[in-house]
Amino acid sequence: MITQLAHINFFSDQPKEMIDFYVQKLGLKIAFTLDHENGEPFGWYIECGKMSFIEIFDQAGAVQQWGGTVEQLKSGSRFRHVCFEVKDLESYRNVLAGRNVPITAVTVGMDNSKQAWVKDPDGNDIELMEYTPASFQVRAPKK
Repeated sequence: MITQLAHINFFSDQPKEMIDFYVQKLGLKIAFTLDHENGEPFGWYIECGKMSFIEIFDQAGAVQQWGGTVEQLKSGSRFRHVCFEVKDLESYRNVLAGRNVPITAVTVGMDNSKQAWVKDPDGNDIELMEYTPASFQVRAPKK
């Protein structure tokens, strides 16, 4: 069962400017970062209240971490996915599979949250996330 919007995700080739806009200009706060093994951040979670976040990834850093290709980013095309917080992800996954919705297996991400993925009819990625007691979103390590 979906309980709320968890986050929206943007890829950026100018993460410093994006962080400055959301934090310095709009007055939001960084809750935590996702870091490479060397400690260098490539992803920032910005608090939007009640466990909702804006997730910004440096595109090159995300490709370095998870693979893929660095692509030309155009204005207005940097949205990557929407994420819904879900209660009991395994059960919800079974419900969706029973409705013939193609869905990935449940895995645990770098943020220690359970996740599975579906696509809407236009091909937009939708992340379904269940927080765990170890999820960064719950324990929000400050950076």
